[in-house]
Amino acid sequence: MTQVILVGITCFATVGMFSAVSNLGAGGSQDVALSDTANGVLYGMFALTGLISGGINNLLGPRLTLFIGTLGYALYVGALWCFQVQGTRWFLIFAGAVLGFTAALLWSAQGSIMMSYPLEKDKGKAFSIFWAIFQFGSFLGSVIALAINIKSGSLSAVSTSTYVAFIIIIFIGIASAFLVLPPNRVVRSDGTLVKLQAASKVHEELIGMAHTLKDWRMLALIPMFFASNYFYAYQGALNAAMFDGPTRALNATLEGAGAIVGALLIGFLVLDAKWAGRRTRGYIGLAVVVVATVVVWAAGLGWQVTFTRADGVRMKEEGRLINYKDDAYTGKGPLFFFYYFADACYQALVYWIMSALTNDPFTLARFAGLYKALQSAGSAGSFGMDAVATPLLNEHLASWLLMIISYPGAFLVIRTIKETNYEDEEVVYVDDVQRDHIERGEALDVDGLEKDGKDGSIEKASVKEST
Repeated sequence: MTQVILVGITCFATVGMFSAVSNLGAGGSQDVALSDTANGVLYGMFALTGLISGGINNLLGPRLTLFIGTLGYALYVGALWCFQVQGTRWFLIFAGAVLGFTAALLWSAQGSIMMSYPLEKDKGKAFSIFWAIFQFGSFLGSVIALAINIKSGSLSAVSTSTYVAFIIIIFIGIASAFLVLPPNRVVRSDGTLVKLQAASKVHEELIGMAHTLKDWRMLALIPMFFASNYFYAYQGALNAAMFDGPTRALNATLEGAGAIVGALLIGFLVLDAKWAGRRTRGYIGLAVVVVATVVVWAAGLGWQVTFTRADGVRMKEEGRLINYKDDAYTGKGPLFFFYYFADACYQALVYWIMSALTNDPFTLARFAGLYKALQSAGSAGSFGMDAVATPLLNEHLASWLLMIISYPGAFLVIRTIKETNYEDEEVVYVDDVQRDHIERGEALDVDGLEKDGKDGSIEKASVKEST
């Protein structure tokens, strides 16, 4: 689990800071059209790169892939800052394209590590721990913004000091990527190696991706993949349209808190519950997600039908955007909390389903790449929808319905989940590998073993062959 925590820290400091800025509404810039354009380009490039990002991760290894993946976040937040100071619109769009490419690499490496490194019994908890750490980045970033900006109740954009704080944290995240180990240097707590190979080969990736695209289970999950980030454009537009700067920061803080609580509850209490079989846990997890989606989005609809996008424009012109001290804010904060509570449950179920289909890190990297490609295609469409000022009610209904129609496919895939994949896939114990080396007259250096708790992973800092 140590490696999952390390990846969580990397994403906490990079993706988390990006999310914090995005959740301030219009990327903190208050220019919704420009933010939507940049995000549309970002997710369009993300979708294209995601189709091959799993293969790139398998060829380069997770450490280098993760490092390259973090760089785009620093560039994008810097571009937002540059736009606010210099008004350079083209640079923000360019940064969005670069981030789309690098983010696909980061999330393929992350997905492979999070889904393949833990034991089967810990995969729900692995998501919970990763998502809580990652979203704590968004939460902390929002708290920083709130603390810096709350004194000026009429704030119209994110302050320079906020951007400086975000960028410093992002560079710490970039450096942390070098702590990640390849699968052949990680030993699980039961003594099994994650993978004997450190990297794949080009022809193996071409064949593997072809098999992934032909796997009916992946095809059945396409609606779920596509819908999984579609609603972010609507929620960001809602935050920007109706609330002033400090309140946007408060809403973003509540979103981060909701994501953390949702991830921890569904991962520990449902998906890795000890009192039920694996397939049963999948069914229960799906039921939790369905209920959360229906209840939370129905509550959101109840508010959404009371105003339009034009009302938000008029409120801004009149200086009447909602402040957290206003009576009009009552009930709005909890809504943003539970939007992201439900989102965390949804994301947890997607990752858990994929991780239950195999334990192979290369296969799971391809699954993660395909997932992120389709997820980003949905995001690109939703930001494009928002960029042309689609009525907020239409965006709400589109986001909600896409999630609802994704559940039958998820149910069909859950039906195929086995109690374990250990019996069908190659399982290699480090003791056997060491014994084979001894029999061949070779030495296997196993120094640097580190055990992370009773159920944690033993991370092999160095495994080198010598003759």
